[in-house]
Amino acid sequence: MTVKKQVPFVTFRTRVRDESIEGPNPYRWEDKTSDDYFSGKRVILFSLPGAFTPTCSTYQLPNFEDLYDEFQKEGINAVYCVSVNDAFVMNAWAKSLGLEKVELIPDGKGEFTRKMGMLVAKDNLGFGMRSWRYAALIENGVVEKWFEEEGFSDNCETDPYGVSSPQNVLETLKAAA
Repeated sequence: MTVKKQVPFVTFRTRVRDESIEGPNPYRWEDKTSDDYFSGKRVILFSLPGAFTPTCSTYQLPNFEDLYDEFQKEGINAVYCVSVNDAFVMNAWAKSLGLEKVELIPDGKGEFTRKMGMLVAKDNLGFGMRSWRYAALIENGVVEKWFEEEGFSDNCETDPYGVSSPQNVLETLKAAA
């Protein structure tokens, strides 16, 4: 679906590796904004309910990682995964999956997700407020194409996945070229 919507401006609290810090947790806080991620770039953003969850960890994130080079061939500068999880969880998840290409964005407070209109209750799974699964093509901070799973609702009994899959997003980009 084609849309023209500016991504919301928020500040994300991230943790970045800092070699000057000794010990078992050599990371420091670094604030990054929506502009840092989206301004002056053509990117794919995808969101999912949570780090370490089955569909997200088995299919969605690993497949975006595997197809990263194909996205670059279509003029994509970066692929980002956003989730309503804190920076510690997102960093541990990236490490556990051996990610090298897809960058994870921690939306610990859910502010970005809420302002995107994608915040849903997942109380039925013990999660609290999380993101509905979607993907977007964003050019210079403006959503150009939108891929939202059907059934958007609080406490949804199913976990739809297909519309926002990397395969579908990539196929749509190639067809539009």
